[in-house]
Amino acid sequence: MNVRIIYFESATEEVRSILSKYSSDDMQIIYWTDLDKARQLQELEQANYLVTASYPITEKLLQYAKKVKLIQKTGSGVDNIDLKAADLLGIKVANTLGVNATSVVEATFGMILSLYRKLHHLDRLTKSGEWKMFEYRSSMYEISGKTHGVIGIGHIGKKVAELSQKFGANVLYYDAHRLSAAEETERKIQFRSLDELLSKADIVSLHIPLLPSTENLISKKELSLMKPTAVLVNVSRGGIINERDLADALENKRLLGAAIDTWAHEPVNADNPLLKFDNVLATPHIAGGTRDALEKVLAIAFENIRNVENEKRPSNLVEVSY
Repeated sequence: MNVRIIYFESATEEVRSILSKYSSDDMQIIYWTDLDKARQLQELEQANYLVTASYPITEKLLQYAKKVKLIQKTGSGVDNIDLKAADLLGIKVANTLGVNATSVVEATFGMILSLYRKLHHLDRLTKSGEWKMFEYRSSMYEISGKTHGVIGIGHIGKKVAELSQKFGANVLYYDAHRLSAAEETERKIQFRSLDELLSKADIVSLHIPLLPSTENLISKKELSLMKPTAVLVNVSRGGIINERDLADALENKRLLGAAIDTWAHEPVNADNPLLKFDNVLATPHIAGGTRDALEKVLAIAFENIRNVENEKRPSNLVEVSY
């Protein structure tokens, strides 16, 4: 038996080594980026499994995937997969919900600390020969004693809240689904409406999926509520923040800074107005992307493939709602 698996993301030799570690002799991994267009279509027609992190799995692409049994997402958010098209074609979809949470949480605080201490900006200045030992101290802050507004209190949001409290911050949260009073008390966090959270928080971080209800959730009105000393961190999905409105707020010094890991269009366009600001930390969708997380998600991905081959239910199946 030869199980054919298409891996859609760009893969270094190290990544290919990890993929080989978790695959088995009866599995053939086809690297999408190695193929020309004609070969891509040929391989799609023969593939049994599709593995993607951020590559768009569209209805058009799936029309060629006549033998595919499972689309495996190596991450949580499945907004890059046309779930309805997959469902109509009888193709299962699974993700690795929460597996890269530690990586995302650590990245969140790396970004907060970089914005609060201007580490990314001072790194560039120091390397260019400028010694700014005192000039920025009056606009640098500690997390301790601040109010952290966590938007989205799922698996990652809860871990962010816990770590923020260890830094000495007070945590407010907003979510479409409020926790029970008992859990709020246990976690020592307080629910606030979105507007109230934005007006009170010194730090705002986003940990929600991109849905019709969350698209442009943070736009001109919401940004106007934030403190001029507040920082905003997006490690969830592009499209939740209106990037032009954020650029306007930064241009008019209505925020201290922002860290953007996920973008409305990826790769981010070179003319994106956010890229010009020294107080914007811009990263290429890497918050969940450590070797540790990759090892974990690929182990689950290949276990799911084996389960499907053995007619067992894969873990973390994604339900499709119409």
